[in-house]
Amino acid sequence: MTVPKPTAFSRGVAAEETAARLLAEQGFAILARRVRTPRGEIDLIARREDLLLFVEVKARSGLRAAAESVLVRQRRRIAAAAEVWLAAHPEFAALDMRLDVVLLAPGRAPVHLPGAFEAD
Repeated sequence: MTVPKPTAFSRGVAAEETAARLLAEQGFAILARRVRTPRGEIDLIARREDLLLFVEVKARSGLRAAAESVLVRQRRRIAAAAEVWLAAHPEFAALDMRLDVVLLAPGRAPVHLPGAFEAD
């Protein structure tokens, strides 16, 4: 019997779970996962005290490939989606906010890049 290959969706969910565990180990509470807005999707939203994170998770065959896959248009989409989410959740508006990336590759420890990019 052959074992089916994981789909892109299931690999993405597994990567996001790994990233969520990493953030939880750093003291962050995961507020939301796979948030869809009219402007795009946010993989994870996390909070620790007065800091709110909007996190993009990238899993590739290597960490360099994962880092290179965070394209300018994606960064803009994530920032725009964060603005939409904040408009719907004004209770978080007073918090400090950051756009982070978590990189994942097989056989490598996950890499958390705090403040990986700025909103344009």
